[in-house]
Amino acid sequence: MKKYRSKLKIMSDMLSIIASEGRAGPTKIMYGANLSHERLVRYLNELEERGLIKEVKVEERSFYELTDKGSSFLTELRKLEAFAKAFGVEL
Repeated sequence: MKKYRSKLKIMSDMLSIIASEGRAGPTKIMYGANLSHERLVRYLNELEERGLIKEVKVEERSFYELTDKGSSFLTELRKLEAFAKAFGVEL
């Protein structure tokens, strides 16, 4: 049986990629989080609307960075994932 990732897990993967790079382009995020382009755009828009990431233009190229709110969210989410895992639950 194939396991599907939750929306929260997908967002966590995306934020983790951006955090590890400091600044990541859409292609890096798309491949790193294993998303289609359509889903990538949808999630990037949602993360930006929630104030967790911001788009930065560098020589007409788009990159994404975590905001302070996004960094805090990722830190707390990692704690929650570790807590759930300790009890045998995956988010």
